[in-house]
Amino acid sequence: MSSSERLGMSTADTGSDGADGRGRLVRLVPVLTGVTALVCALGWLQKQPCATTKFDFLKTTTRACYTDVYPLYYVRGLNDGKVPYFDSFDTAGSDIHHVEYPVLSGGFMQVAAWLVRPFGVDDRGMAFYHVTALLLALLAIAAVLATAYAAGRNSLRVGLMVALSPALLLTAYINWDLLAVALSALALAAWSARRPALAGAMLGFAIAAKFYPLLFLGPLVLLCVRAGQWRAMGRMLAGSASAWLLVNLPVMLFAWDGWKEFYTFSQKRGVDWGSIFFFLQDHGMKGLDDTDHLNRLGTGTFLVLAAGIAVLTLAAPRRPRLPQVMFLVLVAFMLPNKVWSPQYVLWLLPLAVLARPKLPAFLLWQLGEVVYFFGIWWYLLSVSSQVPGSDLGATVSAVFSLDAPEGGISHDVYGIALLARFVTVLLLASLVVWDILRPSGDPVRADGVDDPAGGFLDGAQDVISLGRWRAPRREAVAAL
Repeated sequence: MSSSERLGMSTADTGSDGADGRGRLVRLVPVLTGVTALVCALGWLQKQPCATTKFDFLKTTTRACYTDVYPLYYVRGLNDGKVPYFDSFDTAGSDIHHVEYPVLSGGFMQVAAWLVRPFGVDDRGMAFYHVTALLLALLAIAAVLATAYAAGRNSLRVGLMVALSPALLLTAYINWDLLAVALSALALAAWSARRPALAGAMLGFAIAAKFYPLLFLGPLVLLCVRAGQWRAMGRMLAGSASAWLLVNLPVMLFAWDGWKEFYTFSQKRGVDWGSIFFFLQDHGMKGLDDTDHLNRLGTGTFLVLAAGIAVLTLAAPRRPRLPQVMFLVLVAFMLPNKVWSPQYVLWLLPLAVLARPKLPAFLLWQLGEVVYFFGIWWYLLSVSSQVPGSDLGATVSAVFSLDAPEGGISHDVYGIALLARFVTVLLLASLVVWDILRPSGDPVRADGVDDPAGGFLDGAQDVISLGRWRAPRREAVAAL
């Protein structure tokens, strides 16, 4: 066998990008770690004006430095030693009586609460926030490194795009979302390394931390079906189910009411800030105050979009890359969702960069997210202060003066901020669809690779493809 043939076998075994990109990543780890740590430190500083006032709501909305972490330490009873899911707590004007997060997120909160026990009672709230921020920063570093690993030879560009994003700086410490983001990124990195059982386990843990990673099972299954990777698919699914049950089963058995709180709360929740339904309700759409109707509408819209993505995945002229399909499914879930909190941008961030590592559209999307980030807090400022808020002209003038608009922003200006995010996400998704339909223009495949994050899918031949089924029909019609 010639040396060139042996090299070809080695490339096929390790993925079309070879070890070259990932070997280079080892040398880039200090750079990416340092840059991410710096951005996380800047994010912590961005919250400091509010931390010095113990996150007074009026100050947090004016200065756009809100976090859920500090108030929920008290509101969810962690300061009183309440254990998530096993202990209930009293609430004022709310039906929530247990922590309303999936089990692994509640466990994360409990670990941070244990870590601050040595502090004095009056200091534990702020200590809880700072400890949580430190842990979230470590998760951000893990997410960046895992995403860079999945990018193959584009590791530096992809890693820096995630690490330096305004979204990470502004939203890292709003909530505990970085736990699920990091676990999902680690799952993708393990899959790209052709370790499907480990990838499934990481994904199962991610689902135990937040609901949205469950959506990633669909793209993995569809692409494995198209490529005939049945064994890898089975090991991934088994790993996911095992890890999810490992975390959830004990709580389900011994604290059922607390365990189901997340699911019942999600069902009962109405239209919230950031949702497109909030905008549509304000512009005359009826029936959205009926939660059952709202759930059917959001779920039905998602299912229609998901069906379209499934057809695209199986019929595209070339098998789509895994991050492309994962990104599209997540966007399809978020666009018709009744809740779209500012920190949800973190869900999309690694996948958006892997799906399309090009700066122009990425920067436009980040600009839309920044506009919404400040828009939501300044709108809540006007709502809580019960004042009309500044119009568009006054808002723009205040921003150029590097100041918050007096009294926050008006309802109409908030609508513009909401649409800025919605439209830029939709635009980015449209460009990803265009890349799938025209694979020669895919910025990743233009480098001569197939699917660096695809693992066993990388370089695989199609076994099932709707495009192949259509080809014989076209030839038969042409023969007539």
